[in-house]
Amino acid sequence: MSRAGAPLHRALAVSRELAVAAEAGDAAKAVELNAQRLTLLEEARRVPQPVDEADRKLLREIVRLNERAIGSLQHGQRAKARELDMVSVGRRAVRAYTATRLHR
Repeated sequence: MSRAGAPLHRALAVSRELAVAAEAGDAAKAVELNAQRLTLLEEARRVPQPVDEADRKLLREIVRLNERAIGSLQHGQRAKARELDMVSVGRRAVRAYTATRLHR
């Protein structure tokens, strides 16, 4: 394993946790884990030797998990936005109904 490999392996483990947190909708945990992962990736980058194929494979898996986590968080965000839209529509409908009933 290269010297960069150890922090990359830890970053991969953190990326897996991050993906699980994102899928569970735990944005706060995802942000916390992302900060940890960033520190590990910066540590790996400081190693003054070329990245070998094993390290590239780890990095590709980290990117794949990151894309999965981003997708999960965006999906959750869109779902919340839809819920808020529906609440807004419901409130407008109640106001309209109430106004109509008051004019009878």
